[in-house]
Amino acid sequence: MKLTALDLVLYQKRRLDALSDLTICSRKCEKHEEAETPMKQSIYIETTIPSYLAARTSNNIIIAGKQATTHEFFETEAQKYDLFISDYVLDECEKGDPIVSKKRIDFVKGISLLEITPEIEPLADEYMRILSIPNKNRMDALHLAMCCVYGIDILLSWNCAHLGVESMTKVLKYNTPKGLHTPQMVTPDNLVTKYMEVDLDV
Repeated sequence: MKLTALDLVLYQKRRLDALSDLTICSRKCEKHEEAETPMKQSIYIETTIPSYLAARTSNNIIIAGKQATTHEFFETEAQKYDLFISDYVLDECEKGDPIVSKKRIDFVKGISLLEITPEIEPLADEYMRILSIPNKNRMDALHLAMCCVYGIDILLSWNCAHLGVESMTKVLKYNTPKGLHTPQMVTPDNLVTKYMEVDLDV
């Protein structure tokens, strides 16, 4: 399903309305033991995620661990979020070995597709400038721009080279005065660990 910018604006509005309704309800029903469940957070699936899912298990213990964690996220946690991709993700997934490429495409099949709107590329160019991202890595800035324009909560990726904590701080500083949304840059292990810790505390 391909979503337009208007679709995402309406999605965010419904989400805010739902959260507002939840707040009102909780105030009116303070004696109730259970509150309504808020809407799911949104996640943009960057290309390294299907790449780790589709790859043969690595002999490198660190990479193999990332592969296992990525599979665990999709098997146990992904359904707790609204997932999105873009044509940028599909274009990258289609590159390389045809067999592996098909596996990557199969993993993202059925995930909601965001439309690439006219403001995406100019915004990505700004991110390349402020983050000193080289031209060969322009796709990193394009994925980030998709998240900012569409108000996506989480950019899920194993690619932290140009989008680490320091870089995202710069993005936040750039975005805030312009009224632009800044997503959280998260790797799958953070989300899997989060729920493991919750389970241990129960």
